[in-house]
Amino acid sequence: MTQTDISLEAALNALLLADARALDGKDMLGWLGNYAEEEAASYYCRSAENSEHGLEIGFMYDDCRSRLEDRVTFVNDIWVGTFQDYRTRHFVQLTSFDRIDATTLGMRSNFSVFMTPTDSGITQVLAAGQYLDTVRQGKNGEFKLLSRRAELDTSVLPRYLVYPI
Repeated sequence: MTQTDISLEAALNALLLADARALDGKDMLGWLGNYAEEEAASYYCRSAENSEHGLEIGFMYDDCRSRLEDRVTFVNDIWVGTFQDYRTRHFVQLTSFDRIDATTLGMRSNFSVFMTPTDSGITQVLAAGQYLDTVRQGKNGEFKLLSRRAELDTSVLPRYLVYPI
């Protein structure tokens, strides 16, 4: 692995960790800040089984920047107090990346997310799977998510989703 590859891997890992930190901290504006400012920025969450069968139905389908912004508004302002809240802990491992063009990369990483309802204190696995990401390097050299597909190994979750995986 070259020094360039090592630096690139470190930058990609920093993005993965920033996203996990934002979600575990319920920092939805921080989560949104990990995405490119482009209108094409997107987040999808569905089962791997649906992906394998070409089925678009999923748990979350935010197909543009405006819908990502809407998700932040819903979580922060509209749904507050209407659901049983829970804490999450994300564990992410970068498995591969490749260059698409001069400023865009594709990357894959494995994840597991644990959740603990705030009223029970009993932790369980919420989801495990892989992220299929497209990231874009900005003028300042920082990477941002252009698209994220969270593909879950299961098609049935132990609870509803409020926060992105």
